Amino acid sequence: MKPLSHVTMKELPLSERPYEKCLQYGSHVLSDAELLAVIIRTGTKSEQSIELARRILCLSKRSNGLEGLFYLTVPELTSISGIGKVKAVQIVCIAELAKRMFEQSAKRECQVFSLPEQIAQRFMPSMCHLQKEEIRLILLDTRCHLIKDLVLSIGTVNTSIGDIRDIFIQALSYHATQFVLLHNHPSGDPTPSREDIQFTKRVIEAGNLMDLPLLDHIIIGNMKYLSMKEMEII
Repeated sequence: MKPLSHVTMKELPLSERPYEKCLQYGSHVLSDAELLAVIIRTGTKSEQSIELARRILCLSKRSNGLEGLFYLTVPELTSISGIGKVKAVQIVCIAELAKRMFEQSAKRECQVFSLPEQIAQRFMPSMCHLQKEEIRLILLDTRCHLIKDLVLSIGTVNTSIGDIRDIFIQALSYHATQFVLLHNHPSGDPTPSREDIQFTKRVIEAGNLMDLPLLDHIIIGNMKYLSMKEMEII
């Protein structure tokens, strides 16, 4: 009897083949590995596509499972035996598609930005998996309706450079009456650093002088966030 990993997809019972299971029972019954196996289609001579999919799901240094797909690059994927450039591109595009679907859904659900939870929910999909720190400026009207969101700066893995003057140039150009700052921590831990707090206090001081208040500074981590307003820093 062949070891399970050496059995080809055609030799498996119909109930164990991802394509057939999907057609007969629906995609919701497939495991994470089976879903990914449908995308990569074929394995190698010594390994089924499902086994290959399981190895891919364990590859990310940041997070295993489906969430790990957000962090994988084409070079990392092609380093796996059985994954060429075509399959690697398919996988990273599927991850990007999932991210955009999540983000679009969040956009529809959140039109008013009066609570930290609402703001974090809206921007979590696009920011929680970034590999570098990114500061975003969220410009609002008097009723906390979104006017514009802008990427203010992109830093290195550990630092970000915020230009306070540019915040107010952008706010005035879009006729905003108040604003929120967001930035992500690539480490996944949203706890504010001393530099984060100092930067926030300088922005508050400048905003008070210009009558353009900073409502909140929200730090995005790995599917979690911290609000400086809720922490009473603001």
